[in-house]
Amino acid sequence: MTHDEIVQLTAAERMSLIAELWDSISDADAPLPKAQHDELLRRLGTFESDAPQAQNWDALKAELDARKR
Repeated sequence: MTHDEIVQLTAAERMSLIAELWDSISDADAPLPKAQHDELLRRLGTFESDAPQAQNWDALKAELDARKR
């Protein structure tokens, strides 16, 4: 696809093309740098350790709505 063909697409068509291109890249094609991998592991650990204290969306929304009053 040429640049001229791309710019003739609608914004929605270009966004769809971007999504298709992004999805076509495998993890092996674009590995994470070690620092990002380590940060993801740290965040996953935090997520798992915090899970027992987590609230579902309905409870959180009710709490936020109560604060507005």
